[in-house]
Amino acid sequence: MPRFNPLVETLAAPPIPSVFAWAAAYDGRNGPMIDLSQAVPGYPPHPEMLRLLGENAASRAYTGYGPIEGEENLRKAYGAHLAGTYGAPLAADNVHVTSGCNQAFICAAMAIAGAGDAVLMSDPYYFNQETTLAMLGIKTRFAPCDPENGFLPDIDTLAAAIAPDVRAIALVSPNNPTGAVYPPELLSAIYDLCAARGIWLILDETYRDFLPVGAGRPHELFGRKGWEETLIGLYSFSKSFCIPGHRLGAITAGPAVVEQVAKIMDNLQICPPRSAQAAVATALPLLADWREENRREIARRVEALRATMAGAPAWRVGAVGAYFAFIGHPFDGVSSARVAEKLAKEAGILCLPGSYFGARQEGYLRFAFANADVATIGLLQDRLQRFVLD
Repeated sequence: MPRFNPLVETLAAPPIPSVFAWAAAYDGRNGPMIDLSQAVPGYPPHPEMLRLLGENAASRAYTGYGPIEGEENLRKAYGAHLAGTYGAPLAADNVHVTSGCNQAFICAAMAIAGAGDAVLMSDPYYFNQETTLAMLGIKTRFAPCDPENGFLPDIDTLAAAIAPDVRAIALVSPNNPTGAVYPPELLSAIYDLCAARGIWLILDETYRDFLPVGAGRPHELFGRKGWEETLIGLYSFSKSFCIPGHRLGAITAGPAVVEQVAKIMDNLQICPPRSAQAAVATALPLLADWREENRREIARRVEALRATMAGAPAWRVGAVGAYFAFIGHPFDGVSSARVAEKLAKEAGILCLPGSYFGARQEGYLRFAFANADVATIGLLQDRLQRFVLD
């Protein structure tokens, strides 16, 4: 039998389907399953978004190939949106549209690193980014985040982990899996570190639209002189528009990076999905108020999660924000996978083991609470208090 690529064959199977299998074994004894497993919006798309998607999907204008970098109308609309979000002179030339943020990451990684190079990540990390690098033959190095510091990266720890083969630091803020929101001053210090060492900063801001109300700008990095030589931003339209199935993301970078990414994208997909781009280009300014209300709704869910966990003190909140909470379980020495499996099968709480996000995270579980409304989040307290691990 012909052999498989060992860089792919040795990867673990995608984790989400195995977690869904645990849910299938739940007998309903505690009421409906509380699904906190996957980062999906827990409310439907706006009716106008659905109308735009249908109208553009039925248009012959979008049945052929489109520009590799993305539709010009979306690049212009998103460039203007970026300029307002960051208060910086960003425009269409700084945008490359992708098929989801996972594709944005693989394009960014391939543009700046090759087999044998390394990328430095925080620990815990987003597992799809780690496996993407692994199958490309790009090594991963890790800088542990201290739970006592709310799982925020430490600048000295990052600096000490930058070996000669490291081509970039890859971060996610608000973070997946912890929910930790990286303060602008911390991101500024990490940017300075990358610039001083001559490496890239890849910053995934998929959950940028769900920063705490009144938080202000995520950071000021795009206003820095020469930022194009250090910073590559990643984003997803999936969460704020509730359209993860339409697979639409974006890279924000200097024109030189966009040029390199176009070479990669031409081989990966030729162009991003066209009708969804047309729909989002119109919806981006049109549904701004609706997206702001969704941010407020997610903030209410954050507070509901905090209040619920306060009533189950044996379970620790390591960090919480945007879509996620990283919850410390009370069973010392027990694997996070065993705890998560039992929670699904016996308590009707579906979540991800901390070990999926790093070997050091056995004491934690990821709750993707944005998938549940405030009333559903309130049901967690009783189920967690009564949960016994045999």
